Amino acid sequence: MQTPFPGFAVFRVIGVLLIAVGIPALLASFARFALQGIGTPAPVFPTKRLVVSGFYRYVRNPMYIAVVSIVLGQALLLGNVWVLVYGLCAWLVTHFFVLYYEEPTLQKTYGMEYLEFCANVPRWLPRLAPWRGHEGYGFGRS
Repeated sequence: MQTPFPGFAVFRVIGVLLIAVGIPALLASFARFALQGIGTPAPVFPTKRLVVSGFYRYVRNPMYIAVVSIVLGQALLLGNVWVLVYGLCAWLVTHFFVLYYEEPTLQKTYGMEYLEFCANVPRWLPRLAPWRGHEGYGFGRS
């Protein structure tokens, strides 16, 4: 293991916290897709319902945020600048994927329901209070 960024042991603690928060958020979001969305995050087996509960009440992309959190946590824990750069690049690629593929596809699939979700739930920075527009399991396909 490399020395954490020159003498900053606090980065290791932050790294562990990012990993500790990211893993359960990722698992919970995957489970929500399967159980409530009746599908997967993979474009080849999409959900039958728009998932708007759990972490999705705070932010539109909790799975991506969780993965990047885990990678950045590893970078800080290990003190590895290349893993940090990889995490930032992964977020950038994900951002463009979301903008140019995922959001247009979800808008075509779920229409006004997705637009309402987007209007109330931010893409990357979580809300402080959960969106309560739709308390159920999600919207069905139009």
